[in-house]
Amino acid sequence: MSGYIRRAAALCALLLIALLANATRVQVLESEHYGGNPANRRQAIARYGGPRGDILVDGRPVTGSRDTGGMFRYTRAYTDGPLYAPVTGFASQVYGTTLLEHTEDALLSGTDPLLDPLPLWNGVLRKRIPGGHVVTTLNGAAQRAAYQGLAGRTGAVAAVEPATGRILALVSTPSYDPGELSGTSSSVSRAWKRLNGDAARPMLNRAIRQTYPPGSTFKVVTATAALEAGVVTDLDAPTDSPDPYRLPGSTAQLTNETDGCADASLRYAFTWSCNTVFAKLGAEVGLRNMTATAANFGFDERKLRVPFAVAPSTFAGKLDPSQLALSSIGQYETRATPLQMAMVAAAVANGGDVRAPYLVERTTTKDGETVSTATPRTLHRAMSATTAEQLREMMADVVREGTGRNAAIPGARVGGKTGTAQHGVDNSGKPYAWFISWAQAEDALEPAVAVAVVVEDAAGRQGEISGGGDAAPVARAVMEAVLNSRQRPSH
Repeated sequence: MSGYIRRAAALCALLLIALLANATRVQVLESEHYGGNPANRRQAIARYGGPRGDILVDGRPVTGSRDTGGMFRYTRAYTDGPLYAPVTGFASQVYGTTLLEHTEDALLSGTDPLLDPLPLWNGVLRKRIPGGHVVTTLNGAAQRAAYQGLAGRTGAVAAVEPATGRILALVSTPSYDPGELSGTSSSVSRAWKRLNGDAARPMLNRAIRQTYPPGSTFKVVTATAALEAGVVTDLDAPTDSPDPYRLPGSTAQLTNETDGCADASLRYAFTWSCNTVFAKLGAEVGLRNMTATAANFGFDERKLRVPFAVAPSTFAGKLDPSQLALSSIGQYETRATPLQMAMVAAAVANGGDVRAPYLVERTTTKDGETVSTATPRTLHRAMSATTAEQLREMMADVVREGTGRNAAIPGARVGGKTGTAQHGVDNSGKPYAWFISWAQAEDALEPAVAVAVVVEDAAGRQGEISGGGDAAPVARAVMEAVLNSRQRPSH
């Protein structure tokens, strides 16, 4: 009898072991397979079972969570959605997440391990961890000034703090309301179809994901290369530049929109944007030095994140002398995002150092305890301090007496560079109006802000569009907003 009992006990033990082994296989080895199965809605239900953490600007949330009482209980809400869409992106139960909502999703949804000090204990209790908050670097007044300055025109603005790389404004227009994509109703799919079918591409983040020919704003890079390579040693010496200038190895003639460019000094050519002078300088500097200088400013950087990815700005590496001359005035295949050109202006303002741009100042728990903090870092050294000072002088001349006078701010030192970039077949497209700049209060030790503005559809006939007329006023409004916010007493 005892033998039967022993065999029965052994069989039960084997069955128990098999049961435990199968449970381990299901819950451990194949957990991702079952958890990621589209038919398993438990994770999605749990994900939206509590309010999402918020994205903050100036200490105030620009996002929220709305209790619907449904299966996917909490949907995302946005304050001033179109204003901040190029930063927040959207969080949709149907279409996923983008931009900060995507890169900071784990923290915002409460699944980031850094939010949970007792993971094992809370796992046993199945306790839900509240989503944390993302504190941005944005200056709300500058963001609004950029958005209102574009006034519905197609374009973008990027503004950074030169000394740190903090992004103070990031605007793209036309924009959209991310709240239209929140929830699971039929209106969400209709909004998605409408937004994606819109020829104006409102969901395209032009500040970081669209590249443009930078036009004459690229002359900051070319001037840097000429000074660093010793091709120019005196800002006020004649450059032996003909007007018109025959492009090397071709019969094509390059002309100017202004007078006095023949043999003009670098200072004059920069102030009045002489194409002939800078095309010739680019050819004299040479492909190797021009490419290296562009790279030092951040061109051809493939891994830049802020924390979401930024489209690489490019300076073509294989150019014949004629193409190099055109590329050196921001044409041919030279392309840049507005953020990249803000980095160019910031490098000049910051004594030659290119700081890595970043958008998240810190992350916190729901109760405000710090989870992570950003640390400013240098990406590249674009130029010597001496060259940076020479560029600041020339950029200040542009605003004081040249093509950028619309950016002048009383009580501040402002430097800038205008640009009007041709594009399209045989340059038939309406030119892009550019302006890049920096501003420093009279009593400040260093510039507070660097800005880049591009306007795609500036008003007026093709020959009337200019960076000084269409983009500089927008940059001025953004710079004033930053300077004014620094003057206000803190509470």
